[in-house]
Amino acid sequence: MTDHDTEGGSGGPPGLPPPPPLGAAALPPGTYDGTVVLVTGGGTGLGKAVAAEFARLGADLVIASRKEDRLRATRDELAALGGRVTAAVCDVRDAERVADVFDAAQAAYGLPGVLVNNAAANFPVPAEDMSPGAWRAVVDITLTGTFLMTREFGRRHLAAGTPGSVIDIGASYAWTGGPGFAHSAAAKAGVKSLVETLAVEWGPYGIQVNGLVPGLMPHDDMTADIRGNLDPAGPPAARQPALRVGLPRELGWAATFLASPYARFITGHTLVVDGANWQRRGLVGPPVVTVREQMGRAAFDGGATSPRTAQDGLPPSPRTPPGSPPT
Repeated sequence: MTDHDTEGGSGGPPGLPPPPPLGAAALPPGTYDGTVVLVTGGGTGLGKAVAAEFARLGADLVIASRKEDRLRATRDELAALGGRVTAAVCDVRDAERVADVFDAAQAAYGLPGVLVNNAAANFPVPAEDMSPGAWRAVVDITLTGTFLMTREFGRRHLAAGTPGSVIDIGASYAWTGGPGFAHSAAAKAGVKSLVETLAVEWGPYGIQVNGLVPGLMPHDDMTADIRGNLDPAGPPAARQPALRVGLPRELGWAATFLASPYARFITGHTLVVDGANWQRRGLVGPPVVTVREQMGRAAFDGGATSPRTAQDGLPPSPRTPPGSPPT
């Protein structure tokens, strides 16, 4: 996707201006020299974009994901930006594996000073069609996984007496609810509460905890489900108050600011980077269309499980030796 693709149509108001070009930075060069940054879900999409902005500012990176093939390719891309990069296969639901990843990070570069919890699972489904396994898969990765990663980060910094910064990637439906995404909305609401709780618990020890919510930022790794929901509604830019969609690097810039020395007094806050789209309201509400109708599903017939049975049991992460880069 090019920057031109983010602009609204001609002949109307201009919308918010486009951002600076890829590779630009608001923070001084070398802001993260000597800092280890651990990004979960860092092999693809927005996680990769966030990791790239830390790399451009000098960070040593540890990217973690369940997908070994994606990690390998992303590790090479990020290393080309000039920093050191280690990739680790990790299922964030597994507390033992989480500890392994932190051990590997410390062995390679030192204790991570910044943790970005980006790993999540999601897919659209009416609540009445959702199986217990599908619910658990999304909540366990998105909420429990975020907690396990954050707990391990916090425990190690508390033991060492060192400061640190946690950024949890959230979602605006943590405030509003998310019809069609009951599992993810509930999990993200839990993540938002975790941000606010741990910021108070750990502030005295020098550990910041903040949230970061992306708006619509199309990228190559968006799932077919999400793309399918966007396409029938027409050009996404026309449905945004900004009259453009976001670019992944804009989320990365926000993350590098929140974890930087220039944001030390910001903690317990969730920053929404979406051009005010989540706050949009019409003067007159649109007609109500049920989630089933929006998804093209027939009337509920009393079935007990979701047709997305593949989501019921996400495969466990392969147990590779700690710190071993994918080959």
